[in-house]
Parts: sequence; C-alpha cells; structure tokens
Amino acid sequence: MDDELVINPEIRDLFKQISEHIRSRMKLIVALFILGIAIGIPISHRVVDWLLGIGLVPDDVNIIVLTPVEFIMLQVRIGAWLGAGLAVLALIIDGAWKSGLAQKSPKPALTVIVSVIVAVILGGVGIIYSWNLLTPMLLDYLANDAQAAGLSTEWRLSSFVGFIISLCLACVIGFQAPLITHLSLKSGAVDRPTMVAYRRHIWFITFVLGAAFSPPDPLSLFLVSLPIILLFEAALLWDKITGESTDASA
Repeated sequence: MDDELVINPEIRDLFKQISEHIRSRMKLIVALFILGIAIGIPISHRVVDWLLGIGLVPDDVNIIVLTPVEFIMLQVRIGAWLGAGLAVLALIIDGAWKSGLAQKSPKPALTVIVSVIVAVILGGVGIIYSWNLLTPMLLDYLANDAQAAGLSTEWRLSSFVGFIISLCLACVIGFQAPLITHLSLKSGAVDRPTMVAYRRHIWFITFVLGAAFSPPDPLSLFLVSLPIILLFEAALLWDKITGESTDASA
C-alpha cells in the first residue's frame, strides 16, 4: 500500500503531462482528422469494391446492407480511421523533433526523417502481419464457427469492412510501440524506471485493446497482442543495452 501511495502521484503526473501535450497539439490533430475524412470519403467506394473483390469473403458468406445510410456512415468511418492514422503519425513526428532537441542534436530534422522512415517500415510490417495472417485466419474462424452451429452467415457490409480496416489500423498503430517507447525515453518524457515499473499495466492495456479488435478466444487475443508486447520489450532491451536514456537502470 505504501508503494502505491508513492507511485500513484508519479503516474498521475505522467498522464497529466501526456494529456497536456496532446491538448497543446489538439488543433493539429483536429485538422488532420478532418483532412482524413475529406480524403477517405471519396476513396471509400474503391476501397470497399477492392475488399469485396479480392477473395477475403469466406465461402457461403453473404455481405449485406441493412439500412439506407449504412454505406454513407461506412465512408465516414473510413475517413475517420485515416484521420486517426494521420494524427498518430503527426504525434510521432512531434515526439521525434522533441527527442532531437532533448539530445541537443545539431540536426533535429534528421531525427524526424529517420523516425518517419522507421514508422512507415513498422506500419508496413503491421499491415503485412494483419493482412497475411490475422485477417484471413480470423474471418475464416468466425465464418466456420457460425456455420458449425448451423447458422446462416450474412455479414453487414459495415461490420465486414470495419473489422478488416480496424484490425489493420490496430496493427499499424500497435507496431509503432518500439518507436514510441524509444522516443519517449530519449526525449525524457518518461524515464526508464517509471516505464519498467508500469510495464505490467502496459501489457494489460495492450491485451484489452487486442480483445477489442479480435474474437474472444485466447489464440486470437494473443496473435493480436503478443507481437506488440514483444516489440515494446525489445525497445526497452535496446535502450538498456545502448544506455541511451538518461537512466538505464532496470
């Protein structure tokens, strides 16, 4: 109990700093969110046509539309997902810039460029992982599970497309874990002892978010969450080996 009383103020201060930083960038986040909607709505029709035509729909599954406005709302959701991705990228760039300044780098822009390249690579790996393993496996699992129970499998268009895109987006964002961890430590936003002390909380949050994007069976949950946790731990290990943060003690 005494440890909790000592730790809780620290974590409250940490969340306060994060929330204040996000509020200071709120105009940029909102602008990028609106930009994502403006770009996403016009291209959503092609995205839906493409997803329906590449063989992702399992056998004996029909895709249906139940309400007149369902497709319109789906277009807005696709735009919102795109806007969320742009906002996350902007926060990574901002964190990279602050990291360069914190290290008194003569070229903080170089840190930004490297971070963006790494973010794109990690996002690409997340898409490959989601697209080639998670998406087909989970769609087949869901269809076969329902058909095994003797149920007719008719999926709503918004649920089908939303499931695929949200799963890809979750992997793209989740696979940024090592970069976000690295930038947080190097910029001094979070010190290593605090991050290590709350690693179990980070694991728990990762599993909760993984459960939101996968069926409730243990295999699916681990397939979504475990790579993100491993990448986070790899970033902590790299920081410990290189001793790049201000305090590398575990």
